[in-house]
Amino acid sequence: MRILASIVLIASIGGFALAQAPQAQRPRRAGMQLSCQAWTFRELTVLDTIDTVNSLGIRNVEFFPGQKLSKDNPIGFDHNASPEVIAEVKARLQAKQVRAVAYGVVGLGENEEENRKVFEFAKTMGIGVINSEPPEAALSMIGKLCREYNIKVGIHNHPKPSHYWSPETVLKAVDGIDSFVGACADTGHWYRSGINPVDALKQLKGRITSLHFKDLNTEKEDVPFGTGAGDVKAQLQELVAQGFRGPISIEYERTSGAELLENVRKCVQWYRATMREIRPAVRPRP
Repeated sequence: MRILASIVLIASIGGFALAQAPQAQRPRRAGMQLSCQAWTFRELTVLDTIDTVNSLGIRNVEFFPGQKLSKDNPIGFDHNASPEVIAEVKARLQAKQVRAVAYGVVGLGENEEENRKVFEFAKTMGIGVINSEPPEAALSMIGKLCREYNIKVGIHNHPKPSHYWSPETVLKAVDGIDSFVGACADTGHWYRSGINPVDALKQLKGRITSLHFKDLNTEKEDVPFGTGAGDVKAQLQELVAQGFRGPISIEYERTSGAELLENVRKCVQWYRATMREIRPAVRPRP
């Protein structure tokens, strides 16, 4: 079934691109970067995911470690990739006018040498945010690496009972830590944990580095933006009010094939329409 779904999705990309070819550039609102977490298309390869993101008119992508590179070379792509593999991915990104803006969720720990591998990879890829769930004991050292490389780290929240499930835990962990270490706000996982996402964003004001943006129904399943119970418009309004600058990655973890492609397309359309409504005075960047 996974193979069939992947074939359907790849075939759908071509038809969708013909029906609605993306413009050379899409509007990006004052520092807020609409992105797509590659986990959304985990049944595809890295190269096919870049093509898919391009076909949807999304100009930014967040990679995750371990996704297969290509059908011809199905090795896992991550921060241990060879220079040749990295060059191949960067070439595809450039050809499709897509930027890698984030990487995660990836392990960071108390071994500085191993952490540097992740930061070096991010630097080479031009990535500005690394998303992770590091042990609190490592945060001081990680903060120093953030400043050295000029790359932020977002502490990602998985649902309760994971360590960083609540905003309070994240805020306590980063207290006294370099401001380049903040929160990768997974709004759907907050909702799954019984937390109001808007309230959580308010709590983390000034320490949000990136988002895994979701809308969920009352059964806590992913649905297209604006059709669920997550009050995603109010979430965007709060981010705009805070002056948030960084990646907002669509992460859609349900459905596959053509249905998944259509669901993500609806998310993109809703996001752009809603941002125009929230910030009508801001002219889109060319």
